[in-house]
Amino acid sequence: MIVAGFGFSSRATLASLQGALAATGGAPEALATLADKAPALAPLAEALNLPLIPVAGPLPETLTQSEASRNARGTGSVAEACALAAAGPGAYLLGPRAVSPDRLATCALAEGGHA
Repeated sequence: MIVAGFGFSSRATLASLQGALAATGGAPEALATLADKAPALAPLAEALNLPLIPVAGPLPETLTQSEASRNARGTGSVAEACALAAAGPGAYLLGPRAVSPDRLATCALAEGGHA
């Protein structure tokens, strides 16, 4: 399963989230973000008719290393970490995070590991 993980500012709009997803060029089967941000991502999940996976607990290491993200959330990229965590054990990123045109949201795609 391909999961789109999101990280975003409290100022992000639906257009911000759509822009970040579009920047990945992917077609996810589910969306994910931190549990406390899930209500703000719900409108996009509903618009795309995709499940929304809230992520809690320790976050995995990421390709991107944003100092602001590390200071705020303890991970180099919330989008990448949420995509990896939601895609399950053995998941891998399909690339680094993409940034929305307004720079208020990021999105990364991860694919679940194969047994």
